[in-house]
Amino acid sequence: MSVAKMFDRGLVVIPKEIRERYGFKKGTKVHFIEMGGIISIVPVSDDPVAEGFGMLKGGPSMAEALLRDRREELEREERDLPPPPESES
Repeated sequence: MSVAKMFDRGLVVIPKEIRERYGFKKGTKVHFIEMGGIISIVPVSDDPVAEGFGMLKGGPSMAEALLRDRREELEREERDLPPPPESES
């Protein structure tokens, strides 16, 4: 875990290993995101559309996977049911 000290006017130096790992350079714009008492620093994307392109491609969707699981569960339950009684007609 890296630690940084806050200077005058709220300036904080991001440790070198973190800057290198996440590609922060002089002039990099960042978002400050606060959630549940935690502050995250996230680089602003130059082209969010291009970076997100293809992100959802491939594999079944969550809904498809859920429906498949439910069908399999129903088939297992139906296999375990006793046969219906024969009606006397």
